[in-house]
Amino acid sequence: MLTTAKIDEIRTRVREWRQKGETVAFVPTMGNLHQGHVSLILEAARHADHVVASIFVNPLQFGKNEDLDAYPRTLGADQQKLTEAGCELLFTPTPELIYPKGLDAQTFVEVPGISDELCGASRPGHFRGVATIVCKLFNIVQPDIALFGRKDYQQLLVIKTMVSDLSLPIEVIGVETVREDSGLALSSRNGYLTEAEKALAPKLKAAMDKLAEAIVLGQDIDQAISDTKEFLRAAGLEPDYLEVREASSLKPVSSDDKSLVILAAAYLGKARLIDNMTLSR
Repeated sequence: MLTTAKIDEIRTRVREWRQKGETVAFVPTMGNLHQGHVSLILEAARHADHVVASIFVNPLQFGKNEDLDAYPRTLGADQQKLTEAGCELLFTPTPELIYPKGLDAQTFVEVPGISDELCGASRPGHFRGVATIVCKLFNIVQPDIALFGRKDYQQLLVIKTMVSDLSLPIEVIGVETVREDSGLALSSRNGYLTEAEKALAPKLKAAMDKLAEAIVLGQDIDQAISDTKEFLRAAGLEPDYLEVREASSLKPVSSDDKSLVILAAAYLGKARLIDNMTLSR
């Protein structure tokens, strides 16, 4: 695997592949990789001739009081995981390369509406940072396919909307969430959990299971959400949000909607856990 921080090297290698008529899949990450990221690389290899990844802890998507400086950087271990999974090219740019004029002078991409609620409401400006860096990475790598985990369900829809609205010639594929045996969704931020908190964290998945069952049984959604929030609090987690939305648009649920998604975020110690579950009724 070639690792480079140079845009020209990325473009040269991708151009060589394209001249041979070969396809390229791309997996952007912030590093500190786990099995969920590995699953993205493995899935990417099933869709294209070559796999490119990036590691960049993007300052534009972190708020003032968030964990930018504390976010784990584990490049050596990440390179080993990527190599073993079949990644051929890794882009590791610096903030100075990506944002040479500084964050305040950076042109940005914003996806209206869908970016402003749920995680967007809790983390103002977060999805503007996500859309901007993903758009910039897409322009650098110019992949045929890009893969993202479905654990960040709202992020996936933001990126799909951006790609559609800007007419980018990229197929965006969502890959199923990888979980521990306990049900806890894998996340780089799970490392913030203490052992005691790690034992409580699977209650978030249990809460979604409880809510999904209530919805399928025809219970009132608002009451079921209220009951599930109390379940979370009793388990030691503090809900940030717990909502049920139409799955393809994240619009509020109407009586006619059949495909739904439960979206949850909760605080546990220093960690903010997010998860989701799709269901039909």
